[in-house]
Amino acid sequence: MNRGASATIATEREVRADFPILRERTSRGKPLTYLDSAATSQKPQVVIDALDRYYREYNANIHRGVYEIAARATDAFEEARAKVARFLNAAEPAEIIWTRNTTEAINLVAWSWGGANLHAGDVILISELEHHSNLVPWQLLAERTGAQLRFIPVDERGELMLGNLDRLLEGCALVAITHVSNTLGTILPIAEIVARAHAAGAIVLVDGAQAAPHLAVDVRALDLDFYALSAHKMLGPTGIGILYGKRALLEAMPPFLSGGDMIRSVSYERSTFNELPWKFEAGTSNIADAIAFGTAIDYLEAYGMGNVRSHERALLAYAYERLAPLEERGLAIYGPHDVDRSSGVISMNFADIHAHDLASILDTEGVCIRAGHHCTMPLMGRLDVAATARASFYIYNDRNDVDALVAGLEKAATIFRIS
Repeated sequence: MNRGASATIATEREVRADFPILRERTSRGKPLTYLDSAATSQKPQVVIDALDRYYREYNANIHRGVYEIAARATDAFEEARAKVARFLNAAEPAEIIWTRNTTEAINLVAWSWGGANLHAGDVILISELEHHSNLVPWQLLAERTGAQLRFIPVDERGELMLGNLDRLLEGCALVAITHVSNTLGTILPIAEIVARAHAAGAIVLVDGAQAAPHLAVDVRALDLDFYALSAHKMLGPTGIGILYGKRALLEAMPPFLSGGDMIRSVSYERSTFNELPWKFEAGTSNIADAIAFGTAIDYLEAYGMGNVRSHERALLAYAYERLAPLEERGLAIYGPHDVDRSSGVISMNFADIHAHDLASILDTEGVCIRAGHHCTMPLMGRLDVAATARASFYIYNDRNDVDALVAGLEKAATIFRIS
């Protein structure tokens, strides 16, 4: 990979060469065209090697053993935490809590901060764009505490309607909002929402699962209280994610899970808890995947998050251009349909072809897309559709992938006799 270069065609080839799965062919002999990175990203060889190296060379538990490989594992694990802190511009590594994924990070805040701070009559404000992971925990918290949910509405283009935001923020204790819509790719004006929420006395949790892989995120510049993300959407392994939280908030929160490593002292009568960040990391952590996530962070930083975004914008622009003739034949694209207001997602339906049928036809051509409600069933209702077919791009995609998508859609049009 030409680490400092912009995303030129030569660089695209070098990047693709870093991902061994992209050399695979399907059972039908088709080259693999992977357009489902919003669900999970592919992994470069260096990340796979980092996992293998841990298990082959220094597999040991952390924070306990004094022998050499245990110390090496501990150092690598905590170094990965420091890399994530640097990547997000957190004030210190102690503000980074390891979780399994974004979902667990949001649930940690719901149970720990929410259980300690929310009361009957308090308001939790979320948007109509949210993934179930940033909706269901707040529904359950509202049931437990007597708090109420309010929703920022979304318009027909998939953008938030903020005209009544100040009214919605009245009595609000928490705003829980996505940074980028997983279904539509909409990039939300997080800086504005956070500033207005703080002015109203609310704290803010941002679901960054779809944003952190694509945008440069500065949690201090945005003045975020909590930020959650998953490694597997940003070139890292599955089963590891993080919660960023401001130290003052994390210090005041009770532990989420209890057991080993999150304690300072234990007697038969009572326990005292460890300092940050370990207070929230009970039991043996997902050591290997945390270390490999650190390697994924290295890869993204070497590529450059500005280059990630510029590559994505160029690819989206090309995709919109190639798809335009199909829109005249009944292809509907949902969301902003604007490279400046959208991340690398195109959510669509084609005439009267069901999204699952469309995905199945594309699969016969080796094109991998997602079809369904994308864990946003309320949003599907808001859009008045049962499902959409979603193509999502990342740094290893190029124009050939867009061309393969369009060819697959043309095949579907032929099969369903769309003129």
